[in-house]
Amino acid sequence: MKKIVSAVTMILLAVTAWASQDLTTEIRRQLSTNENRNILYYPVSVKQFYNHTGFQPAWIKPQSGSGPAWQGMLLLDCVMQYGLAHDDYHPKELLYNRLHAILDTPEKVSLKDQASFEIILTDAIVTLMNHLHYGKLNPEFPANRIDTINTGFRAETALQQALQQKQGYDFLAAVDDVQPKSKLYRDMQRQMRLLTGLYTGDCYDVPEGSPRVMAINMERLRWADISDSSGFIHVNIPSYTLELVLPDSVYQFKVAVGKPDNPTPVINSAVTYITTAPDVVMLKSVFLNTILPNVIKNPDYLIQNHLSIYNKKGEFIVVDSSTLADIEKHPGNYFARHTSGSGRALGNLVFHFANKFDVDLHDMPRKEFFTHDDRALSSGCIWLDAAEKLAALLLQNDGRVNELPKLHNAVTHYQRETFILHKQIPINITYLTCELKAGELIIYKDIYNLDKGVEAALYNKPGLVSR
Repeated sequence: MKKIVSAVTMILLAVTAWASQDLTTEIRRQLSTNENRNILYYPVSVKQFYNHTGFQPAWIKPQSGSGPAWQGMLLLDCVMQYGLAHDDYHPKELLYNRLHAILDTPEKVSLKDQASFEIILTDAIVTLMNHLHYGKLNPEFPANRIDTINTGFRAETALQQALQQKQGYDFLAAVDDVQPKSKLYRDMQRQMRLLTGLYTGDCYDVPEGSPRVMAINMERLRWADISDSSGFIHVNIPSYTLELVLPDSVYQFKVAVGKPDNPTPVINSAVTYITTAPDVVMLKSVFLNTILPNVIKNPDYLIQNHLSIYNKKGEFIVVDSSTLADIEKHPGNYFARHTSGSGRALGNLVFHFANKFDVDLHDMPRKEFFTHDDRALSSGCIWLDAAEKLAALLLQNDGRVNELPKLHNAVTHYQRETFILHKQIPINITYLTCELKAGELIIYKDIYNLDKGVEAALYNKPGLVSR
């Protein structure tokens, strides 16, 4: 009797192995012929995933109710806990009745349909992992770039590692771990999971109220690439705040930011050096819209406001009737500088960080600006209150306490000094219209009216209006 049972078991194993081999062949065929390419969001990543596994199925194989296919489907069911939209993960193709049919009665489902389900489920999980890591709408990392260029994180590699976990919970935790590690994000994600866990009914609904505002800002935090491992500067535009976050302390400062018609952009960069008594190059928009019209009206405007005009070669231009005519005709060939030692209209200190927007962080001697609740006041740059304090903290963090008297003297007497930081400090300029502080959700005014656009794109609903 034992021999008969053993023989039957061997036959079943052989049949399963043969079916698996046929499925492997079909997976290889579909990927090599790009049969599903128009359906897949990350076709290159999916193909790399199966190249690495020898085109063996990751999901469609014998398993219990807690097996990988069911865990993957469960994960897609619960994307609202991340503030994401279920519609983005092939809901029309990845149906539970199809998966039941494939796993329970595989002889009744064609190998073509089995392979297609397998490939599309892989694409859905790869898509989710990329959305969790980079964000769905990341302007620097669109899907095509992530799929075709090595941008650092590779979802297909992370998925392979997640599938090697022994327990279903470990698989879910491994996927969860691809999200940003910053405290700002993790706090918001925990709160989102808590709130959406209270939902009953259809978990595919777009979240409303506080969860929706949090979802919008979790998406933005995925773009921000904030690291808590060492010191960094965080400027949040809607809250008009700057935080210097060091391993042992957090220091808070007031800032003013760009007006709605000259908004401060979102930037990830690093402060590399500090300058006192700076020559400040004016923003091109300020030169075109403010300085040049005033110079045309009033020839003394430059002298009165301690400004000078230079050409593209950096040559000083004596402004008279002939040069002014050329400047007016070809304004793109010129720029204005606010000169060092000339009345300190733009402050004593500039914190320099590379960015394509020519935006600076600098102090503003007119302290009354920082008493306003609404501080969208500048032409795009960031004005900082207590700038000398921030500069001193950065020098201390750089191990240069002995240079603090030199800094203070340069600021007090408006003398040019440059302090190049040995340790560049990351600066993240974000647009977060909500934050969690001490467990309480704080919602800020959407000063640039940007939430609706992100919301509509995030949930694939152009007419969506916040409620």
